[in-house]
Amino acid sequence: MNNRTRFYIDGRWVDPVAPRTHDVINPATEEVAGTISLGSAADVDLAVKAARRAFESFSKTTVAERIALMERIIARYQERYDEIADTITLEMGSPHTFARDVQAQTGIVHFKQAIAVLKEYRFETTLGDNVIVREPIGVCGLITPWNWPINQIVAKLASAIAAGCTSVLKPSEIAPLSAIILAEVLHDAGVPKGVFNLVNGDGPTVGQAIASHPDVDLVSFTGSTRAGVLVAQAAAPTVKRVSQELGGKSANIILPDANLKDAVTWGVLRCYTNAGQSCQAPTRMFVHEAQLDEAMSIARTVALSVKIGNPQLPETTMGPVVSRTQFDKVQHLIESGMKEGARLVAGGPGRPAGLNRGYFVQPTVFRDVKPQMAIAQEEIFGPVLSVLSYKSEDDAVHMANDTIYGLAGYVHAGDLKEARRVASRLRAGRIYLNGAPSNSEAPFGGYKQSGNGRELGVFGLEEYLEVKAILGFQAA
Repeated sequence: MNNRTRFYIDGRWVDPVAPRTHDVINPATEEVAGTISLGSAADVDLAVKAARRAFESFSKTTVAERIALMERIIARYQERYDEIADTITLEMGSPHTFARDVQAQTGIVHFKQAIAVLKEYRFETTLGDNVIVREPIGVCGLITPWNWPINQIVAKLASAIAAGCTSVLKPSEIAPLSAIILAEVLHDAGVPKGVFNLVNGDGPTVGQAIASHPDVDLVSFTGSTRAGVLVAQAAAPTVKRVSQELGGKSANIILPDANLKDAVTWGVLRCYTNAGQSCQAPTRMFVHEAQLDEAMSIARTVALSVKIGNPQLPETTMGPVVSRTQFDKVQHLIESGMKEGARLVAGGPGRPAGLNRGYFVQPTVFRDVKPQMAIAQEEIFGPVLSVLSYKSEDDAVHMANDTIYGLAGYVHAGDLKEARRVASRLRAGRIYLNGAPSNSEAPFGGYKQSGNGRELGVFGLEEYLEVKAILGFQAA
C-alpha cells in the first residue's frame, strides 16, 4: 500500500493544512493501490509563496547551472526508473511493457530535449537598435492529467526549469503516485527549495486555487476541453497566461494509393495505444468507399489480435481504462453508436470474455459511421475506432475538419508528396504522415477547442518566457 499523504512544499514534505484522504484505485483489480491527501486553497497558497520566494534567485541562474541541474535529475530518474514504470502500471493500468518502454521513458526524453534546446537558445537578440530579451515568466501552475502521468508533467516541468521558472504541480488525483516519486527524484537531484512544489488534490479545489491565484503568472493545463474552459475562466481575473492542451478527435485519412493493410493495421493499433486514452489518438479512420469492405476485414482481424488483460503480464498489449467513471462513459458511447445505426465490426459493450473484474473495455471497431454521430464527434477516450467512408479527397478533408477539435491528424499515402499536400488542408496542430513516430523536438498542441499553447522543444520553452524590448541601447 502506498500511503503518501504529504505534499512537497519549499523543499520538504509537509502535512496538509486540513487533512482529507483519497484512495487511488488500481483499475485492473478495482482494489485500493494507495492513499493520498486532497489539498486545499491554503496548501496552494503555501506552495505559491514558496515558489515566489525561490523565483528571485532561480530566475537568475545561468544556462549552464540549469543544464547541470537537469542532468542530475536525469541521473536520479534513471535510478528510480523501474519503480516509476511499476507505479504507472499500478495507478492507471498501463501494460507494464508499455509503461517501461514508453510511459516512463518520456521523462528522460523531455529533460534531454530541454537540455538540447537550452544549449542553443539565445535569450537576448537585437532587432535594429533594440535589444530583445526573453526572461522567465515567473511562478507556473502545472495541472496535469492521468493518462500519461509522467509524460504530461515533464513536458511542462522541463521547459519551466529550462526557462528559469518555479512551479506548483497538481497531478491528477486519479494517478498521482508516479508524480510523488518524481518529486523525490527532484529533491535528491538537488532542485533548490521552492523551485518545484507538489500539492495533490481535485480540480474544483486545488486546480481552481492554482488557476485563480494572483501570484501565479502562468497556468499550463492538460485535460478535457470542459475543464480547460473552467481553468481559463478562473485565470481570467488576474490576466495570467494560460497554455492549454485539451481534447482531440483526430482524423486518419487513408488515401486510395496507400498500402491498405499496413495503413489500417497501424491505424487500429495506434487508436488502441494506452487503451485509447490518448488525446491525439486517431479515433476516426477515413477509407475510400471502394476499399471499405477490405479495410473492415483488416480492422476486425487486428482488433481481435489485441491481447487485453492483466497489465502485469508481458504478453498483454492493452490494459483497462483508468476508472469506473471512464468505463461507464465508454460503455455509454459504444451503446450510443449502436443506437444511431453504426455497425459493429469488432468488440462492443461489456467487458471482454473472461474478465469479470477491472475496468476492461473490448477493443471496438464501428463501420458505417456518419459524421453527425456522437462516436464521430465526442472524445471517447477508450479503445473505440469509428470508420467513415469517403467518395473524394475533398469529402475526406471536409469530414476530417468537421469537429470542434484540432489536436492531431494522420495521413497515409503511397506518394509522400500527396500525403504532404493533404496534410496542409487539415486544421490540426500535429500531422503524422505514413505512421511517423512522435518527436519531442516538434511542438505539440492544437487548433480550435484542442487548446492554445505548445509544448516540447523550443516552442515549449517559449511558453515559459516573457518578451522584453529594450529601446535606445546600441548593443556592442
